[in-house]
Amino acid sequence: MTYSFKKRMKKIAAISLTGVMVFTMAACTKQEDFDENLVSDRENRVKRVNLFGPMEKTNPDAGNIARTAFDITVMEAEKKLGLTVEYRTYTAENYKEKTYDDVTLDRARNNMDDFYLLNPDTIQVLGNEGRLADLSVLDSAKNLRDVVKIANTVNGKLVAIPQEVVVHGLFVNKDMFDKYGLELPGTPDELMECCRVFKEKGIETPIGANRWWLECFVLAQAYADLYNGEHTDEEIEAINRGQKKLRDYMRPGFEYLKKLIDAGYIDADKAYTYEAIEGEGPDFRAQKTPIVMAYWGAANAESAYGKVDFNLQVIGFPSHRGQMPVISMTGYGVLTEAKNLKNTKDVLDIILSDEQLKTYSETNKVISPSKNVEVDCIDALKPLKDKVNEGTYVLGSNANMKVEQWGNICNVVRDLLKGASVEECMEKFDKLQEDSLG
Repeated sequence: MTYSFKKRMKKIAAISLTGVMVFTMAACTKQEDFDENLVSDRENRVKRVNLFGPMEKTNPDAGNIARTAFDITVMEAEKKLGLTVEYRTYTAENYKEKTYDDVTLDRARNNMDDFYLLNPDTIQVLGNEGRLADLSVLDSAKNLRDVVKIANTVNGKLVAIPQEVVVHGLFVNKDMFDKYGLELPGTPDELMECCRVFKEKGIETPIGANRWWLECFVLAQAYADLYNGEHTDEEIEAINRGQKKLRDYMRPGFEYLKKLIDAGYIDADKAYTYEAIEGEGPDFRAQKTPIVMAYWGAANAESAYGKVDFNLQVIGFPSHRGQMPVISMTGYGVLTEAKNLKNTKDVLDIILSDEQLKTYSETNKVISPSKNVEVDCIDALKPLKDKVNEGTYVLGSNANMKVEQWGNICNVVRDLLKGASVEECMEKFDKLQEDSLG
């Protein structure tokens, strides 16, 4: 599905009419070659940049604040550069069983578009294949936060840049905690105790979970020291060389999830089938469950948790260092062999400039990738923002790690939900690490 950002209805009508006239001429005069040359010449005179990105799966026509904010920045690029950015969008009904990542990889490997909005695992794959251009040459790259550079650098090249830093946290109903005299938890033991009390008070499932984000519990515990200590680079290198075992980092988080499941604090069967927000969201909004997990933007979107009838607070996931935000990094990547390489880089340089990132961040109320752009957030998100600003967080995606984190941990967590033992899950990590060593 391809469409331009600007609704030039008169122009569309004119083009349609021209198409009829050309068809009529061809039918009468048989000058097919002449007509084809006219069309080709007209297309060559129009500067285009082609983007492939995601779209709402359940309702492609639904209003989307993030899409609107992106549109605003792209329209500015169109205006300044005198070109058109064409959307080529993913919808589940068009691609059936193929995921967005599957389709993105296929299109990128066949050089079908100029730039893509990429998920963490796809950034790592395409970056390692050498298919993504180095974006550190952009003027806008000079203003990026270190966390963005760390997460999206592959083999020394900055291969993707986002318009926002995606932070995941625990969304809690503070009113329900207050009702039972509970403090917001910071450590795994504190969360376990809160769940015990909720369960005793008749709350069937204290933690509403889905099949995507339970990995955040693992990441917060696995990498609390790695990303908040003094030897981050050395530890990652040791993992990449096989000198440190991934299983040793992963085990505490998986053992903890197993305890939550066995105690009935997480419903594994529901979590395995629930889509994010759509599954556990209704119970959380109806105050039947006090805890869910989601990303920063869900606190702003009315279709998610931006309009609830209780005191919403968003905090970090439990770790022995206290509440720990989990950051995953998406980003826009440009193909090294993009047909419109220069124009595409020029577009990115505009939409990722401080001026346009400020527009985007103020519209969406999100954390900007630029260290120069600060935006106020709603009260519910301040605990999470404070942690990120003080540098307390773990990365859920890091392209410097040979074993891709975000997607792989998610998949192994789903094995746990289906009944795999913790040891069986650790064996999966052994295999992933062995494969990464070649």
